[in-house]
This record gives sequence, C-alpha cells and structure tokens, in this order.
Amino acid sequence: MSVAATGTSTEEHERRAIWLLGLPTFALALSITVVTTYLPLVAQEFTDSSIVVGVLIGSEGLLALALPLIVGTWSDQLKSPIGGRLPFLLAATPPLAISLALLGFAHSLVIALGLAWLFFAAYFVAYEPYRALYPDLVSDANAGKSQSVQAIWRGAATGLALVAGGLLFDLAPWIPFVTTAVVTLAVMWLFLHVMLRDQQRRWHEPENPKPLGAAIRELRSLVAGRKGLQAYLVANALWEASLGALKTFVLLYVTVGLGIQVGDAALIVGAAATFVLGGAVISGILADRYGQLRVLRITLVVYGLGLLIPAVTTDTLVLVLIAPLAAFGGGTLMTLPYALLMPHMPAGSHGALTGFYSLSRGVGTMLGPLLTGLAVELLAGPFDETEGYQAMWLVCGGTVLVSLIFVRRMARAVRALSDDAT
Repeated sequence: MSVAATGTSTEEHERRAIWLLGLPTFALALSITVVTTYLPLVAQEFTDSSIVVGVLIGSEGLLALALPLIVGTWSDQLKSPIGGRLPFLLAATPPLAISLALLGFAHSLVIALGLAWLFFAAYFVAYEPYRALYPDLVSDANAGKSQSVQAIWRGAATGLALVAGGLLFDLAPWIPFVTTAVVTLAVMWLFLHVMLRDQQRRWHEPENPKPLGAAIRELRSLVAGRKGLQAYLVANALWEASLGALKTFVLLYVTVGLGIQVGDAALIVGAAATFVLGGAVISGILADRYGQLRVLRITLVVYGLGLLIPAVTTDTLVLVLIAPLAAFGGGTLMTLPYALLMPHMPAGSHGALTGFYSLSRGVGTMLGPLLTGLAVELLAGPFDETEGYQAMWLVCGGTVLVSLIFVRRMARAVRALSDDAT
C-alpha cells in the first residue's frame, strides 16, 4: 500500500472516529440538560427557595472538585482487554440511567439530592474517560474540528432536551426524565457496541502505568509549572459558571419571571438553542483560520455584554434579539475550551488533564447556580417585576467578562512559550 493510500486511510478512520465520538456527547448532554433544566421545576413542589435550587444543581460542581481528576487519571493507568477508558463507561451507564429516571419521581429534597448526587457521580465516571478518547484518537491537527463536531452533537441534544423536555413535562413531570434515561441508555449502548466490535480501533494502553497517587502528583507538578494552564483553570471555571447559571435558571426566569407557560417557554428557549449549532460550527471554522484565543476573546466581549442586557429590560423585542446572540456565544464556549487544552496534553496524561478540565468545570458548575440563587434572593426587591430572576443575567454576563482577564494571561503564556521555542 502506498504512503498516500495509508494517509488517506488514516484520515478517513480519524474522520469516522470524530463523528462516532459524538454519540456519548449527545447522550450525556441530553441527560444533564434535562436534569439541570427540569429538576428545578420539580423542586418547586417542595421548596420555593432559589438558594435551595442552586444547592441542588450546584452539587454537581462539588463532586467535580475531586471525582473527575481521580477517574481521569485512573483511566490513564488502567490496563484491560478493552483499554483504559471503556470500562468506566460500561460501569457508569446503568446507574446514570436509573438515577435519571427516578429523579422524575422525587418528591422531597433529601430524595432529590441523593438521586442527583448518584446521577452526577455516574456522569463524571463516564465523562472523563470518554472525553480522554479525543486526544487518544484524534490528532492535534483535527482538535478544533473534533470539538466543533462534538459541539454540534451537544447543541442538538441541548435543543432536543429543552423543546421535547418542556412538552413532555407539561404532560407529566416524570416523563422527560424516564424518556431521556431510555434514550441515553440506548445511545451509550450503541457507542460501546461499535467501539468494542471495531478491531482496528487504536485503544489507549499505558506503556508504563504509574500508581494513581504518583500520577496525580505528576499532574500537579505539570500544572504548577505552567501559568497558561493555571489561567485556563480559572477562565474555564468562569465560563462554566455562566453556562451553569443559565441552564439552571433560564426556564424559571421565563416561566416564573415572565409568566410564560412551561411548554411555550421550552419552545422559545429551544428555538434560541438552535443558534448553539451555528456557534459551534462557525466558531470552529474561525478558530482554525484566525486562532482559537483571538476568536474566543472577541466572542467573550460581545457575548458577555449581550448577557447583561436582559438584566436591565424585559422588553420582548429586545429579548428576542438577544436570545440568538446568547445561544451563539454559548455554542462557542461549548466548542473552544477543550480544543484549547488538547495540544497541551502530554502523552500518557490525557485522562488526567481531562480530569483537570472537569475540575475547572466543576468549580464553575458549583458556583454558577449558587451565586445565581443568592442573587435572585438578595435582589428580589430591585427586580420585583420578575420576582428576582432578572438577577441571573448579572451572574451570566459578569462571569464571562471577568474571564477576559485570564484569557489575556493565557495569551501571554502562549506567546512566551512561542518565544522560548524560537
């Protein structure tokens, strides 16, 4: 076989891998969007406190402070006949689907919190090793493209969860949870079935596995010596805080704050979410052409300022015009952050640095809902027209704009590395 033919075969195989890797993203994004969006509506049956809602959803971030790092690093070291990543997906999928289905029937805070913790724990056990398959199977040259494709899958799942979930919730609150659990289980099974049958798949196998503690200490040393990674940790946490606040409270803002029915609200939010796909595709193309950091910095300015506008007005026309902008910016934040990290992952530490990525996400997903819950309670007076829910936009936009400080530090670190290389 010629070199050219071999190259073509490799490129085709990698292209198929990029699309195949999107299946778990679809399943996991569908499930977590239903939980973070509709569990707050279920929680209204047993609490009217926005702070309690923030604690309930923010518990995701509390688990993310340690679990992703441990699981991701462990998947770097695990040796098995099917590699180091897939055993975690096989183990986590059943409890994830079961806890998701049962959340629709939770009628007390204790039960809801327990099931939410089980769901989030299973989610992280599956997500970290799965996400580490990207640097395992996708070259740095296609990192941006792979994340654009992944964001398309995520955007499709998010839109479906918002629209179909709202319509099903109107029929009965438990239906979207059970339906999503069935779909998640089926899609994850399909992915695992294809991966396990593909004998040509390049499995991750550690050449010199290290003890888990030693691997974590090595990661700590790696991050301690890189200012760019430290800035990335904070910036990504702020982006996730914004997204977490938006996902948790946007339907409460529309239904309670603006007085729109759940079904209609889901259609409105779902229609806006279609622009997530546009943001995912266009931002990936622009990033490949002009550079990821440059595109991200411009997007963050426009996106952050746009998110502040609903804090000062409830005019319907203004909100309609802002919704696509917010969704487009959200699509960009779903696409570029992990692509920024992939080229900085040393061989043998893909899982560990994926855990590092989710650690930063966890900080954000914990703080975003909690800060928003506090803001809604504290600013209920100034924002009495929407029962305080306008305050969510201050958190959503403010965290995005503050992240620009750390994006600039990332850019300086990249320039310093480039200067050292020359």
